[in-house]
Amino acid sequence: MTWTFSSDLAAYLSAAGPAVAAQPVANTVLLTVADGLERRGPSAFGSAEPFFGWWTDADGTVSGGLLCTPPYPLLLSTVPEEAVRALGAALATEPRLAGLPGINARRPDAEALAAAWGRPTRYAEEIRLYRLAGLVAPDPAPPGRARPADEADLPLLLKWTEAFHQEADVPGPASEAALRDRISYGGILLWEDGGTPVSLAGFNRPIGSAARVGPVYTPPQARCRGYAAGVTHAVSEAAYAAGASEVLLFTDLANPTSNGVYLRLGYIPVEDRAEVVAM
Repeated sequence: MTWTFSSDLAAYLSAAGPAVAAQPVANTVLLTVADGLERRGPSAFGSAEPFFGWWTDADGTVSGGLLCTPPYPLLLSTVPEEAVRALGAALATEPRLAGLPGINARRPDAEALAAAWGRPTRYAEEIRLYRLAGLVAPDPAPPGRARPADEADLPLLLKWTEAFHQEADVPGPASEAALRDRISYGGILLWEDGGTPVSLAGFNRPIGSAARVGPVYTPPQARCRGYAAGVTHAVSEAAYAAGASEVLLFTDLANPTSNGVYLRLGYIPVEDRAEVVAM
């Protein structure tokens, strides 16, 4: 039983791809990040070189993986307990894991890795994964309507995505290439009231059976009017129309307002994850 680490995306996809793809709900972020690297190249999420890993069981079966695109945290898939213990030990010996910006994993796995890191740590974020069980229209319905974003909206999309990154403490700048990619498949919707954009929501291209909603952003001056609920409902429908049979999203557990909105729209909890960073 062992971890194999590599900077070769093709080797990771060949070795770990089937195991990660077999759980498209729990592993949604790993799947969409790998898809972004395939489509936009190794600098899709930053200038630093990404790296990958996969866990091989005693019988030779690969049962999970990890990837990291600095400055974003390492993402750990669903893996056996022994893989988590071995990864904790590797934090002190594997050169690629030196100087990690953080670790994003299922809450129990994040706790185990934090204890094994050998450095003071803190929880930078605690998030909950939701899946859509049955879409419910917002009541009362907000004024306005949704429309797909297009190339003419890029300046606004960049501005609002940057603002979302700042509020959510997301590392790295907004990517025009990523936004153009989403526009290409109808993956960003704007909610308009009186012809003026007041909120946005996006979704990742469906991979396997699943698509993930996010980000959802409303500028401060337009909040508390139901726009976020309206655009999230619309983008959830768009994800289904794009071919997803599972529509997912993450929420920050520190934000009870957004968690309440998504519950009312028909999303139900799947699991909690945490991001651990070294202090």
